[in-house]
Amino acid sequence: MFRPESIVEKKSTLFSLVVTGVIAILALPIIVPHILHGFHLAHIFLHVGGITLAVFITVLATIAYYRLKTKRLLLSSVAFATFIGAEIVMLVDTTWPSLYDLGEMPLFEVGHLLTFTTLGLLALGVFRND
Repeated sequence: MFRPESIVEKKSTLFSLVVTGVIAILALPIIVPHILHGFHLAHIFLHVGGITLAVFITVLATIAYYRLKTKRLLLSSVAFATFIGAEIVMLVDTTWPSLYDLGEMPLFEVGHLLTFTTLGLLALGVFRND
């Protein structure tokens, strides 16, 4: 008998669902148009892999937060969610370079700022005394 809780309990099933979901969402708009672009496709897959791992770890951290309710886990969950945003920004910049720049600021700098924010939030979570 299928129970939705079993998805959360089995990390391998959850990881398979996350990989399938991320690739299904990104296949048509990003992966398929660049399928014959060689190294460019490898760069795109690097960021797709980063998004996949970030989503998986965010889901795990969120589940752990709802079970234990510590601020340390909340900060970790928010940090990994910020890393999802950073990877999405860097994927957009990799796929369509300089198309979505924010005025004088290139989009890859926004990705770097979000990555730095992720590291700061993780550091706050690690050094926090609950």
